[in-house]
Amino acid sequence: MVEKALFEIRKLEVGSFENNCYLLICLETKEALIIDPAADAEKILNASKGLKIKYILITHGHFDHIGALKTVKKATQAPVGIHASDDAALPFPQDFHLKDGDIIQFGKCAVKIIHTPGHTPGGVCMLIGENLISGDTIFPGGPGNTEIPGANRNQILKSIKEKLFLLPGDTIIHPGHGLTSTIEKERRSSFYEE
Repeated sequence: MVEKALFEIRKLEVGSFENNCYLLICLETKEALIIDPAADAEKILNASKGLKIKYILITHGHFDHIGALKTVKKATQAPVGIHASDDAALPFPQDFHLKDGDIIQFGKCAVKIIHTPGHTPGGVCMLIGENLISGDTIFPGGPGNTEIPGANRNQILKSIKEKLFLLPGDTIIHPGHGLTSTIEKERRSSFYEE
């Protein structure tokens, strides 16, 4: 597949919803991904200085995850990818669709796309090494909100149990808001007991 290379995950807390925007950086080539440019475009662009932004990836189409997208895209000219089921949420047409199993390469690194519908129909997570960028699919102590239009509780639980809980227990979860967790910690959460 892709040769193993060193990468950095840089978390930026942005906006009034305390979103996590992530920069994934190939340390050898300085190519990078921006994931969920939610707000504070200037902060994101400052953190991106000296990097070649290859793509902007969106975990799902909610407004609090794309607030700075127009400005960040204009500044970086990077193509934008989102799952087809959520692309209507974007303020302009996407450049490409993210599909389950896609490998998105940047420099000598790559992320694997995992389609995890439930919070939104087009929700995706991104796996790099032992790290999962989970958007609003899974958080410490439970899944993303399903009490909103377009969300489906049974579907998000199925996504988590049948896709994410198959990952190694030491996989670090980097959620769309808040602090990290691990797959093993979430597997043991009483929230998922039937």
